[in-house]
Amino acid sequence: MRLLHNYLPSSRKASTGFTLIELLVVIAIIAILMALLFPAAGNALNSAKKTTAKNQAVQVVTAITAYETEYGRLPNFSGTNMALTNISMLCSTNDSANNPRAVIFMEVTAYKPGKGGTNSTGFCDPWGNVYSVALDTNYANTLQNMPYQTTVGGAVTLGTNLTKHVGVWTVFTNSGKNYLINSWD
Repeated sequence: MRLLHNYLPSSRKASTGFTLIELLVVIAIIAILMALLFPAAGNALNSAKKTTAKNQAVQVVTAITAYETEYGRLPNFSGTNMALTNISMLCSTNDSANNPRAVIFMEVTAYKPGKGGTNSTGFCDPWGNVYSVALDTNYANTLQNMPYQTTVGGAVTLGTNLTKHVGVWTVFTNSGKNYLINSWD
């Protein structure tokens, strides 16, 4: 029997490799699966950024409220955003005029894309926009002319009044749609 096996034509031996067609089919299947995966991964990353921004906005409100509890007044913010001067009141022990007890109300890190943090313009959301802040400095427990959005992705408009003491928000645009992330929803 062994001798007979050596004399069989080579066309009857089993093939051990893939054909070009089989390789192309496998590559095409992998490409289709990757095309399906990319939008899902992008949506997951965008959702994570939104959650981070919401969490950071609430942290700012908590820090301002803690400042008010410590000093019996709201911080003397300059402007309506989380600029570096406003950050130093809440995050630094070096602002003896506005934070004489050197209490750290909030800790922030250097800006990283997709994560937020401080850069040369202030405390930024994950997309690089500085957070906006509204304070009820007359203690009427009303914030006037605040931003609102009737539909997700639609226009962000100013004009609603909130029964809040402190409000923090940011607006970012993604694929032509506007998104309002705020501390009060």
